[in-house]
Amino acid sequence: MNMQAMLKQAQKMQRGLMEAQKEIEAMEFEGKSSIVTVKMTGKKEIKSISIDSESIEKDEMEMLEDMIIVAINDAMKKVDKTTEEKMGPYTKGLPAGLF
Repeated sequence: MNMQAMLKQAQKMQRGLMEAQKEIEAMEFEGKSSIVTVKMTGKKEIKSISIDSESIEKDEMEMLEDMIIVAINDAMKKVDKTTEEKMGPYTKGLPAGLF
């Protein structure tokens, strides 16, 4: 395979990866446990948390749900930052969005 054909194949693969990434980012995912339901975008952003518990007062439940959202989003940002820091040396010079 010549260099030009390899480049075209790599560009096609990159377009496919970018399309798949956009599709995933547009999706909504739902995680459940016994009393908690979490809705998240494909970008790992929490959209909502529901807690099914009759032992928590309504005003306390809303505050608890908001605090859980903030904590989860903060943790995910830290994961992304650490991933970027650790992967940075290996991905320097590669096209943006490839990984």
